[in-house]
Amino acid sequence: MKLLFICNANMSRSPTAEEVFREEHETKSAGLISRKNPVTKELLEWAEKVFVVEEWQKHELHNRFPDINSRKIINLDIPNNYYYMQPELQELIQQKTKPYLK
Repeated sequence: MKLLFICNANMSRSPTAEEVFREEHETKSAGLISRKNPVTKELLEWAEKVFVVEEWQKHELHNRFPDINSRKIINLDIPNNYYYMQPELQELIQQKTKPYLK
């Protein structure tokens, strides 16, 4: 399955999720305010499932890319208080994505 993970700057939450699922799925990550790895229409079209970590990000994706299928955008509701590959963040990501990766 092709999974895209999106957070604000693509520094902690989404790159961690990309790494966590890299062996089981095709994964990529991007950020809504990232200059290095921004969200693009091509990335959204590539993904079978798109995971955001805050509800406002889902709305922002709809604003920027109105043609994207809203059913494939899933909010994981993970606060921005973790660092890259923090064990607690990895566990939370696995827990929150589990219902969507069956």
